[in-house]
Amino acid sequence: AGFISLDCGGADDYTDGIGIQWTSDAKLVFGGQATNLPVQNQLQKQYSTLRYFPADTSKYCYTMNVRTRTRYLVRASFLYGNFDNSNVYPKFDLSLGATPWSTVIIDDADTPVVEEAIILAAAPTLSVCLSNASTGQPFISTLELRQFNGSLYYTDYEAQFFLALSARINFGADGNKSVRYPDDPFDRIWESDSLRRANYLVDVAPGTERITTTKPVFVGTELEPPEKVMQTAVVGQNGSLNYRLDLEGFPGNAWAVSYFAEIEDLAPDETRKFKLVVPGMPLFSKPTVDVEENAQGKYRLYQPGYTNVTLPFVFSFEFKKTNDSSKGPILNAMEIYKHVQITMGSQDANTMSSLASRYPQAGWAQEGGDPCLPVSWTWVQCSSEAAPRVLSITMSEKNITGSIPEELTKLSALVELRLDGNSFSGGIPDFSGCRNLQYIHLENNQLNGALPSSLGELPNLKELYIQNNRLSGHIPRALSKKSIIFNSSGNNLQGPSDSISHGTIIIIVCAVVGAILLLAVAIGCCLCTHKRKKKPSRETVVLAAPAKKLGSYFSEVATETAHRFALSEIEDATDKFERRIGSGGFGIVYYGKLADGREIAVKLLTNDSYQGIREFLNEVALLSRIHHRNLVTFLGYSQQDGKNILVYEFMHNGTLKEHLRGGPNDVKITSWVKRLEIAEDAAKGV
Repeated sequence: AGFISLDCGGADDYTDGIGIQWTSDAKLVFGGQATNLPVQNQLQKQYSTLRYFPADTSKYCYTMNVRTRTRYLVRASFLYGNFDNSNVYPKFDLSLGATPWSTVIIDDADTPVVEEAIILAAAPTLSVCLSNASTGQPFISTLELRQFNGSLYYTDYEAQFFLALSARINFGADGNKSVRYPDDPFDRIWESDSLRRANYLVDVAPGTERITTTKPVFVGTELEPPEKVMQTAVVGQNGSLNYRLDLEGFPGNAWAVSYFAEIEDLAPDETRKFKLVVPGMPLFSKPTVDVEENAQGKYRLYQPGYTNVTLPFVFSFEFKKTNDSSKGPILNAMEIYKHVQITMGSQDANTMSSLASRYPQAGWAQEGGDPCLPVSWTWVQCSSEAAPRVLSITMSEKNITGSIPEELTKLSALVELRLDGNSFSGGIPDFSGCRNLQYIHLENNQLNGALPSSLGELPNLKELYIQNNRLSGHIPRALSKKSIIFNSSGNNLQGPSDSISHGTIIIIVCAVVGAILLLAVAIGCCLCTHKRKKKPSRETVVLAAPAKKLGSYFSEVATETAHRFALSEIEDATDKFERRIGSGGFGIVYYGKLADGREIAVKLLTNDSYQGIREFLNEVALLSRIHHRNLVTFLGYSQQDGKNILVYEFMHNGTLKEHLRGGPNDVKITSWVKRLEIAEDAAKGV
C-alpha cells in the first residue's frame, strides 16, 4: 500500500521479480517521447525504456496523488544508455514541486543515477519536474513513491526542509547486492559497503572484519532498518573503524543516524564500548556507546544520531574503542541526508492549480508543478520575487468553452489577461479584485450580457478589447471616460445612458497623442517658416553648401554649449585609439581615460560623406542641450585634422545585447518584466 512505481517510457503494466508492480507513466506526464534502450540481458525491465523531453525553457512534471501530512520516499532514476546516439552526457535540473532538488549529471552511459528524498506531503499532490537542460536532453527512467507510516524521519523542521539522501549503507554486507523490498517493507535501498567507487568508504582501518548472524534481530515495528541489514556488521578488531566518503550536496546541515546491534555472543567478562571521532568536531566524542547496554540486550537495535548537524563534503569518521573496552567497535548501518530548504512557490499556486484542473483533457493545462517555479508554465508569466505572483495569462485560441473561470478574478497581481479567440460564453465576471490589470483581451468569443461597471473602476487599465462578442446594453459611464484603448465593435452596445450620442465608443489614447504631436509639428513648421522669412538662416545656406563648409557652421552653433576637446587630449586619453569597445552606423567607439581620471567612450566618425557629417552636427547640437537620466551623458566633441569625434561618459556594465543574450561576464536578463522596464526607459530617453 502507498507504492507508486512508474516505468517511464514503458507501455505495459507488470510485476517484477521482487513483487513490485510497475505501471506506465503515460497518464501522469505531459509531453516527452518514449524510447527503448539497447537492452542487455542483465538489465532490469524498468531500465529498458525511458522518456526524454525537449531541451527547451519549459519544465516537464509528473504529478502524483498523495495523502497530506504523510511522509513519502521519492526516488527517481536515470539510465542514459546513449538513447539519443549522441554520446553527449545530459545534465539537467530536478525539482520537487517548486523546490530545486538536484542537478542530474550523467557521467556513465551504463550506470543509473539515482536521486532519493523524504518529504512531508503538504498538499494532495506531489510533483517531480525536469527542466533547464544545460547539455543533452532531460530524461527519466523510473519514478517511485513509497509511503511511510512511522516517525523515524520526523524533524522539527520538516515543514520547511525535506531530506535528500546522501548515503544509506549496509555494513558487513555479503556481496555487492543491495537490500530492498521485500526485506525492507518500505523499499529503501541499502547499498552494500562492498561497492567500489571513487571516494566511497575509503581509508578503511586495518583489522576491519565482517561478521554476520542468522539469529533474529529485534528492529522494532516502524521505520527502522530491516532485520537483514542488522544481521551483518563490521567490527574493528584492532580497536577502530574508520572511513572516508564524499557526501553529495554537502557541506550542509544533515540528518545522520548510525544503527548498531550486538550480533556477537560476548563472554561475561567481555565488553564493547566506543566513541565517535570526527576531525574538528570534538563534541561528537563525548558520548560513549555501549550497544548491549543502550539497546537493553543483545540482538536488539540501537540507533543514536543527530537530526540537525553540519557535515562537510569530505566526511571522515572513526569509531574508537574506549580504554576499558575489551572489544573493538561495531557498525551495522548508517544513513545521512541533507536538509534541503523547501521553496514555498507562487502565492497563486492553489488558484492556478484549480484553474488548470478545469481542463483535464487539454495538454497545455497539464504541465504540472508550481505555475512559476522553477520555471513558469508556458502560458503564464510571473514576477521575479521569492514567492512569485502571476502577472500574465495567455489562453488565446485554445478552443475553450464555457464561462470565464472565476479563478482568474482571484489573481490580485494580474497585469495582463488574454482569453481571445475561444468560445467563452456567459457574462464577463467582476475583476475588481485585480486592481493591477492593465491589458484585457476578450475579443472573438461568445460572451453575452452587459459590460460590468467594475471594468471602469480598474485604476491601471490601459487596453480593453471585447469586439466580436454578443454583449449588449450601455457602456458604463466610468469606462467611457477613461483614456484607454477600447474596442467594442461587433457587439450590440450603446453609449452611456446619459450620453448625448450613442453607438460604439472607441477611445484610443494613441490618436489623441498623435493629434497633439501633429499640432506641435505644425506650429513648429510655422515658426520655422516665419523665422526664415524674417532673416535668412545660415543653416539654409549650409544644407545647400558643399560638405567642406559645414565645419564653420558647426563651430558657431555647437561651441556655445558643448565642451571642445583638443585632438591631442583625445589621443592621450585613448592611447591613440587602442581599445575598441563597439561600433555602429556612425562609426567606431573607443575606451579612454582623461587626465582627471574620468572614463570616457569616444565615438569616431568614419563616414566623411555629407550624410555622416550632418549626423555629427545634429548630434552635437542636440546632445549639448539635452540632459536626461536615461541618456548617456554627453561630455563634448573634437573636430580637428579631419576627425569628427563625440565624447560620452563610459558605461561599465557592458552592452544591452550582452545583457539580453549573455556576454563575457555571463550576465543575462531573463525576466521579461525587467526587459519591459528597459524598453520603457529607452523610450523615455528617446
